[in-house]
Amino acid sequence: MMPWVLVAGDVTPLGGMDAANHALARHLAQCGTELHLVTHRVSADLQALPSVVTHNVWRPMGRHALGNPFLARSGRRVWQRLRARGAHAVVNGGNCRVPAVNWVHYLHAAHAPVVASTREGGIAFGHRRWLKTWLVHHQDMAAERRALQDARLVICNSRRTARDVSDRVGVDPERVRVVYYGTDASRFGQVSEGERELARRVLGLGQTRPLVGFVGALGDRRKGFDTVFAAWARLCRRSGWDADLVVIGRGAELDQWRARAQANGLARRMAFLGFRRDVPALLAGLDAMVHPARYEPYGLSVHEALCRGIPALVSASAGVAERYPRELSDLLIQNPEDVEELVERLMDWRVNAAHYQVRVARLASMLRSRSWDAMSRDIVTLVEQVELAA
Repeated sequence: MMPWVLVAGDVTPLGGMDAANHALARHLAQCGTELHLVTHRVSADLQALPSVVTHNVWRPMGRHALGNPFLARSGRRVWQRLRARGAHAVVNGGNCRVPAVNWVHYLHAAHAPVVASTREGGIAFGHRRWLKTWLVHHQDMAAERRALQDARLVICNSRRTARDVSDRVGVDPERVRVVYYGTDASRFGQVSEGERELARRVLGLGQTRPLVGFVGALGDRRKGFDTVFAAWARLCRRSGWDADLVVIGRGAELDQWRARAQANGLARRMAFLGFRRDVPALLAGLDAMVHPARYEPYGLSVHEALCRGIPALVSASAGVAERYPRELSDLLIQNPEDVEELVERLMDWRVNAAHYQVRVARLASMLRSRSWDAMSRDIVTLVEQVELAA
């Protein structure tokens, strides 16, 4: 059996691209494949598997930009050592430049990050942060372009990402394939009444008021929390609005948003939980999710909420929106910058909550039917096909 090499920043089950990488790695290892993980961080369950060889890569001060050169160098060195044995290689985006298969979870060329100024840090601090973000973004784009143009095959997590890879990086569409993410149905199953009651107690926000969740990093404005905040402020000025907002995620702007909520009299209507490892359990306490992302190549947090049977309002441009049937199109946000649109869609959800609950249940069943192993088998088939044709 030929060995495999996976080059990825993190290989853990904690969400997003990390969870997808973890699922592929676990599938390969459980099949007995000799798997070489070139990564900054890997979960203990993978390291415990006998067929996994971990190549730990230094990430100075935990900084993505500082760790990138070490990851690229280590990935290429491991691949070169193993290719004489016919090794299959899968690389994430610009992490490493090898003529193998590239699995794109996020395309830097598709979105320029927006960094808000911070009064607390002053103009100089805000300018330094903006300059650093700009430099890192352009370095990431350059590495990404080189890696994708060298790849024999590019696997994308949505049709939206596939279009971006072709339109923005110039990759021939004939070299691009779409493989949707899978699901762990044991963790993201339909919510039972007992799970809901427990989640409500853990959240400590009462048992009666509806809860809307936002799950995402607060390091920049990509996930659209600024739009959510503005919409929530307007909704809370309406006497009939009875829902509260639960915010799960951390980032450089977390303290700023907490302070703004306090200053605007919204502290009792918004709960900022920071980073949580128990997101699957917390989702059980929500009545809806809101995710007006400006750029979302897929949107695994939305996918997972849907799997739990929770209606999710998401940007129509997000990759996960491709999975929505026409009957749920009113949950798709056409303009993530438009605060009034989000207000109206949230109001519509609140009035028709029971209607959406029933219709989302059908989509949830469909999404849960595709496992992470099914996704992994699709990727293995594509990788073996492209290597055979080389």
